[in-house]
Amino acid sequence: MAENIGRKAVELHRKSRGKLQVCPKVDCKSSRGLSLAYTPGVAEVCREIKKDPKQAYELTMKWNSVAVVSDGSRVLGLGNVGPLAALPVMEGKAALFKSYANIDAFPICLSCQKEEEIAFAVEAISPSFGGINLEDIESPKCFEVERRLMQKLDIPVFHDDQHGTAVVVLAGLMNALKLVGKSKKQARVVVLGAGAAGSAIAKLLSKDGFGEILVCDSRGIISQREDLPGHKLELAKLNRKNESGTLADALKGADVLVGASAPNILGEREIKSMAGSPIVFALSNPDPEISPQKAKRANVAVFGTARADLPNQINNVLGFPGIFRGALMARSRRISEGMMLAASRAIAGVLGEDEISKERVVPLAFDARVVPAVALSVAQASMQEGYARQKLSEKELKAELERLGLLNL
Repeated sequence: MAENIGRKAVELHRKSRGKLQVCPKVDCKSSRGLSLAYTPGVAEVCREIKKDPKQAYELTMKWNSVAVVSDGSRVLGLGNVGPLAALPVMEGKAALFKSYANIDAFPICLSCQKEEEIAFAVEAISPSFGGINLEDIESPKCFEVERRLMQKLDIPVFHDDQHGTAVVVLAGLMNALKLVGKSKKQARVVVLGAGAAGSAIAKLLSKDGFGEILVCDSRGIISQREDLPGHKLELAKLNRKNESGTLADALKGADVLVGASAPNILGEREIKSMAGSPIVFALSNPDPEISPQKAKRANVAVFGTARADLPNQINNVLGFPGIFRGALMARSRRISEGMMLAASRAIAGVLGEDEISKERVVPLAFDARVVPAVALSVAQASMQEGYARQKLSEKELKAELERLGLLNL
């Protein structure tokens, strides 16, 4: 099936010759239209922005534009395929931005792979955009690129492989724990993988008040070790009892396992050692850390993957369109942890009590309620935390969502 889908995807891309195009919003084909949209009229628009830079949000597409930036160093499960081969993924991300949140996003694939060069290039193009979505940049480089840009820029910078994944995982766990009758403060959580996604998941769960979090890398439980790089030192601090041992040791009595590592590395024996009614999100893509069949035989209560053809798809598309929509509406200077937590609560809250089940702890990717709920919550969180340039009431935010064709609340 996977091979057939791949072949069909190539046929689709060949037929359409890419997934994006640029369409003008104003008349450019009459003398009057050309005078207003371009010369001589556009000079006065430039003067307005020169006098008051905030007018760029009113007079250009900056208010609704996001750059989807990658160096192609870690694309899907393919590894470092480089910028040219990464372009189909960045086009796809931009297409999702438009399809789900009516955001104009542009694929930017950079022919440089050093963190300082990436940061410099993004900073240089940033005036054109209202937000930056970093994508498919390998760790630990991605952490430094994001840090540098967040220091330099006054628009949101969001590495979706990290934070988008974390937001949706947290949303899924909110409903899954409710379903199995467990508390986040008492739950023992194991995160398998200390790369971009695993690190962000562990940190966001900690921020939300989860009590016991163990992160495992290829050497086992990350504890206070002398050889740890900077980002793993932070993860070691989450290990409050400074436990050590193997992944199997970590899983004994665990309530939750979130996999962000490699396909088919878990067996039934490890899962059966977990506590009763375990929750397993196996997010390696396209093949999860443990197959659905093995998870079922191991009596997993709630099983989720990153795949669209299985129940409980823990996918970033539930997060990033609404997160950026909300940040853009508020003209936010950044996307904070508080805004991410608001997004998680909004995603979880889309499902009513009667909709939550073992097969559905997060909404479907196509659920039209998701983007407006997330956007509203994120915009309000930005205003509450003082990152917003634009203060809008709930009524005004809903009016903007309706104008954009997104109001399905």
